[in-house]
Amino acid sequence: MGSTRSPAHLDGEPTTNTDPTARWSLVIPLKPLALAKSRLASRAGDLLRPQLALAFAEDTVVAALACTAVRDVAVVTNDLLAGSRLRALGARIVPDRPATGLNAALVQGVRAVRQGRPGAAVAALNADLPALRSEELGRVLEFAHGFPRAFLADAVGIGTTLLTAGPGVELQPAFGGSSRSRHSMSGAVEITLSGVDSVRQDVDTGDDLSAALALGVGLRTNERLAGVQRMEG
Repeated sequence: MGSTRSPAHLDGEPTTNTDPTARWSLVIPLKPLALAKSRLASRAGDLLRPQLALAFAEDTVVAALACTAVRDVAVVTNDLLAGSRLRALGARIVPDRPATGLNAALVQGVRAVRQGRPGAAVAALNADLPALRSEELGRVLEFAHGFPRAFLADAVGIGTTLLTAGPGVELQPAFGGSSRSRHSMSGAVEITLSGVDSVRQDVDTGDDLSAALALGVGLRTNERLAGVQRMEG
């Protein structure tokens, strides 16, 4: 099992940012846990795979809410267990209707955020960033603040882990597969910062999980991986 990163909370309790001047509302899509992370089945098994998917999302939300550049987090999901757990951490839960895919869920989440705050700056963030560090996310969002739309490529340089849209700007999400090129072609500016590996390292495969462990994952992911090790032992 890998090392645990220094958490953005104390004694396992999340710290929610309440600074009214914080800029960004984050929208995080999460598919039903039973369908999530199928490529991790060989590493975790079908029993623990959904638990790992939930742990990734929990660690992502905890780190996001602790980021000083983040005002709030909305998670778009129809999964009742995930909704309950993530709501308890401080996230707002938005039902995924009509549940027609990742990008539709993001549009739904942005709409829900901007119904209450029409001028909100929004950022779509992957739910599978278990090594996410609040300070690195803050650096990425600070860079994005200078552009109408911006995105961060994933660790392998093919997909996208974060896409932002400033006040009054449509998000235009095009996640999935080779989304880096699609977001670039749509006019979004690529964020080229170094030293933000934790914001790039999403987890779809066993190799991705090993890379995240090398960075240092959050408390909940480490707890679930301990369960994997107990089963293997």
